[in-house]
Amino acid sequence: MIRFDDKVAVVTGAGAGLGRAYALLLAERGAKVVVNDLGGSTRGDGSSTNAADTVVEEIKKKGGIAAADYNSVVDGDKIIKTALENFGKVDIVINNAGILRDKTFSRISDSDWDLVHNVHVRGAFKVTQAAWENFRKQKYGRVVFTASNAGLLGNFGQANYSAAKMALVGLCNTLAIEGAKYNIHSNVIVPTAASRLTENILPPDFFEQLKPELIAPVVTWLCHEDCEENGSIIESAAGWASKQIIVRGKGSVLRRSLADPVSIEDVREKWDKVVNVEKIDYLGSIQEETANLTKYFSEMDGSLDEADEENDFSDKYSATFKECITFALGIGASVKNPGDLKYLYEGHENFTALPTQLIMPALMATMTSSKILNAIPNKSYDLSQILHGEQYLEVYKPLPLNEELRSTIDIIEVLDKGKNAVIISGSKTYDKNDELVSYNEIASIVVNGGGFGGPKNATKTKLTEEHPKRSPDATMVEGTSASQAALYRLSGDLNPLHIDPNFALLGGFKEPILHGLASLGFAVRHVLLRYADNDPSLFKAVKVRFVKPVLPGDSLKTSMWRQGNRIYFQTEAVKAKNIVISGAYVDLHNVIDKKLSPPPSGGHTLFNSPGFVDAIQEKLYLTQNLRDISYNCLLEVDDCGRKNSWIIHNGHISKIFPSDCKDYDVVLKINDSDLTSMLSGKLSYRDAERCGAVNVEGDEHLAAMILQLVTPKTKL
Repeated sequence: MIRFDDKVAVVTGAGAGLGRAYALLLAERGAKVVVNDLGGSTRGDGSSTNAADTVVEEIKKKGGIAAADYNSVVDGDKIIKTALENFGKVDIVINNAGILRDKTFSRISDSDWDLVHNVHVRGAFKVTQAAWENFRKQKYGRVVFTASNAGLLGNFGQANYSAAKMALVGLCNTLAIEGAKYNIHSNVIVPTAASRLTENILPPDFFEQLKPELIAPVVTWLCHEDCEENGSIIESAAGWASKQIIVRGKGSVLRRSLADPVSIEDVREKWDKVVNVEKIDYLGSIQEETANLTKYFSEMDGSLDEADEENDFSDKYSATFKECITFALGIGASVKNPGDLKYLYEGHENFTALPTQLIMPALMATMTSSKILNAIPNKSYDLSQILHGEQYLEVYKPLPLNEELRSTIDIIEVLDKGKNAVIISGSKTYDKNDELVSYNEIASIVVNGGGFGGPKNATKTKLTEEHPKRSPDATMVEGTSASQAALYRLSGDLNPLHIDPNFALLGGFKEPILHGLASLGFAVRHVLLRYADNDPSLFKAVKVRFVKPVLPGDSLKTSMWRQGNRIYFQTEAVKAKNIVISGAYVDLHNVIDKKLSPPPSGGHTLFNSPGFVDAIQEKLYLTQNLRDISYNCLLEVDDCGRKNSWIIHNGHISKIFPSDCKDYDVVLKINDSDLTSMLSGKLSYRDAERCGAVNVEGDEHLAAMILQLVTPKTKL
């Protein structure tokens, strides 16, 4: 049985009708009730203690507890004082008091207007505000405002009353947002009941069916601690109830580009679409209302395809071989790279998706989730303020093809970083058999969303981890194309920031930037190439922090450190010289690595020293005869059983197998100590050959030219 034991309720206008029914039912279920009623007429004239006293006596005769209050609701602090003096606290406020001064609009006097608004709006404001601090301190409160269909829909002769009732809806909406973090719920009841205010308005037969006692259970449920409703409009009459919502039509874009103005003629031409409400959007908050407007920037042609408009983003996701191939191309897979064909050809016997594609279902669901846009209390923001801060992905099974997946979204934490806020959401993606496919955590930075008084540091989410304090165990460098973002966005992230120069300028960038998830995809590919023999089934999880943007066309350098099955990594934009991904790691089920152990703690081999690549690259550039020929050389260095390999290709040194390389012209094998001697000038390349310190396979003339490079005139 639903009870209100130990709860204290204040009901205004409780001397008769609905207020009396609320007070009697709450008291019957164990609440201590303050019965407030000024005792005036329906027009607000006069006063009397009789109305409140009568209801208090009814409650006491039935064994309940109640106290009478005769103050005007405009003196709300006095009403709450009655509750505190009699019962020591207040838990529930039902704003029910009201009067009528019905006149046609042209005949409403200032007095008619002010008196109605004072009782309905100012009265509800004063009573609720007087109780608010008590609610905040005890982390609990329930508030009900009383609106009317006259407010929601209008009614002849009730302009003052209608305006007041609609004002209460706006007041409730804001209090629902401000009170949420304190467990204060505010809702609106829209009752149609037999009362003094409706006695002369409704038909007699209908009036008899509208008993207040049929609405009282709806209102008292809204006041119960188990009721999670907040910010809702509930209509009730004659034993029936329903939620009312605010909706919006699909509308129409009025201009074709950011450079175009809007003319009156444009509006006239699109007016039929503007007012068409055959298809609607449900708007649960001002954030949802404004968030959809960001789509405007990617819809400049003004002629939206209806199917695309409905299906841009969804908590449903499916991938055919085309989506998988597009995604793989977007993160740098190439038919010229050994092992990549299984990502790019649907007829391959091992055709599969790259593991980071399983971020996409979660991203789609996150971008359309109202939970994200309602996560920060007391703040209005839209998608244009949201940046991707961190990403975690854990894969339980490969991405199923030609199968609809569904994703759920939950808010894990909302952090207050001062100026900005961070919303951390968790997303579980399931297949058609409801088996878990993947889990994602997305940290979304809301620019200018901070200052709401929330926690500063995360305690419930996957945290980034800094790489070991030593030189990298491996490094890979790979270029992106100028069209990389244009290609990657076809995987589903259609944010115009990555394609529209005008939108990029609005976002503070000189040109469109590459998606952070594209950079992540490149880095994970590098880890798989280096430590998993390019086998995506060995991938378990990845965690990254996005630091700075990448401009398409820049090269991405991934530095890697191995500790067991965890590969720490950091990604740098080479041309910009910016770290773009940090605090990152990939967890593998198993590592395929011929190296036996990492370098000693705090040290590094000369092979892995920061100056090695720069020194060799500079000499390759200065050596004319090595710049003018086409060749591929594998330089393999043995460091106590740990084999490191570099590729020297057409005047460049890197860890990436060149796209046009079919085979190596020469393979040079040397151990780290001999390489160190050569780099330091203690061992010449001729002496190295003579004593067998270097093993040459292939073109010996080319080998001699390359070996000269590692006998520097200037020591590293």
